[in-house]
Amino acid sequence: MGEIKVPELAESISEGTVAQWLKQVGDFVEKGDYIVELETDKVNVEITAEDSGVLTELLAGEGDTVQVGETIARLEAKEGASAPAAPKAEEKQAEEAPKQEAAPAQQKTVEQVAPAAEAPQQGNQKQWLIASPAARKAARERGIKLDQVPTTDPLGRVRKHDIDSYADQKSNEQKQQAQASKPANPVSPSPAASENSDKPVERERMSRRRQTIAKRLVEVQQTAAMLTTFNEVDMTAVMALRKRRKDKFFEQHDVRLGFMSFFTKAVVAALKKYPLLNAEIQGNELLIKKFYDIGIAVSAPDGLVVPVVRDADRKTFAGIEGSIVDLAKKARDNKLALKDLQGGTFTITNGGVFGSLMSTPILNGPQVGILGMHKVQLRPVAIDEERIENRPMMYIALSYDHRIVDGKEAVSFLATVKELLEDPESLLLEG
Repeated sequence: MGEIKVPELAESISEGTVAQWLKQVGDFVEKGDYIVELETDKVNVEITAEDSGVLTELLAGEGDTVQVGETIARLEAKEGASAPAAPKAEEKQAEEAPKQEAAPAQQKTVEQVAPAAEAPQQGNQKQWLIASPAARKAARERGIKLDQVPTTDPLGRVRKHDIDSYADQKSNEQKQQAQASKPANPVSPSPAASENSDKPVERERMSRRRQTIAKRLVEVQQTAAMLTTFNEVDMTAVMALRKRRKDKFFEQHDVRLGFMSFFTKAVVAALKKYPLLNAEIQGNELLIKKFYDIGIAVSAPDGLVVPVVRDADRKTFAGIEGSIVDLAKKARDNKLALKDLQGGTFTITNGGVFGSLMSTPILNGPQVGILGMHKVQLRPVAIDEERIENRPMMYIALSYDHRIVDGKEAVSFLATVKELLEDPESLLLEG
């Protein structure tokens, strides 16, 4: 009898939540097959079987919290075990009748697992409910069982819009039932009840990742002496350079030239000049880092994540842009690995993509600095005593931990970023 245990996830992660079982009791499992998906504080992890055999027991249900090292399933491992082989040609005739008799039972099993999936079982492949990650997440949050959700997909795959439609249908049915059950002459409710009885609400369970984000943001505000300083950047030169070079840049590197590479280069140059913003506090000591792994905040389906561009000081503009594109795609597809999120030394967040004109970014602990970018907006700017021009301007914000970074250093850091961005050719000279 083999045991499926929660493996070591990462240095800072000791538990996870069972997101979904990919195999069920009675399923034959090949060595290396995915058995269960765990949702951790940072990413989702799929656990594989270390042996071949039959899954005999599940010790944790979907939504349960499990610890690293905990046994969550048992597998009856058999030496030399393999999936049932296809019948030989000379046995086909003898097995044909039993197969026909077993067909109703087999059909019932498939219907119980995935009633909408009517595609026949092929070869040795075991059927189970097929649903997109977004659909599974939506179903978990709304307390909906996937096998109850009808789908129009010819292969029986459940999509997020199927979950939404099913939830809306159930909500409407509940409202109709509530209306039908009301007495003809109802007793006047209490003031508290009358305020909320007919107000629509929806209760959703916070995902593990959202709970972690909330917890850590509060921790940062409680433990760090966080201040924010602001400046604004004239983006004329950067936008002109992008306009001149964007087509050739794309032809040469197969990636678009965006703002993020300019800001990353400027931040790295400023960090070299003001190294305390590339540090962290460990007890009574400062850990000043001599490498530049820049976190780029990305909006993902489960909340904000901060994947890290490694060794940003050694990367070209194209290398930075390519890394950001790859990490953003992984975030959207929920494919980020733990190594993609760990070890950043400084963070950049761009609220401007959502239209934010100005904001105060919160530190991404244990880092002591985060730069906030914002929307580019035409504003009148005094060029000299006589001229005013409309220029594309961006407010930038630096939040920093005042325990180790003084105001003078923070303001100077932000001024350096501004100067480099307003003279973008100078970024090519920074070592």
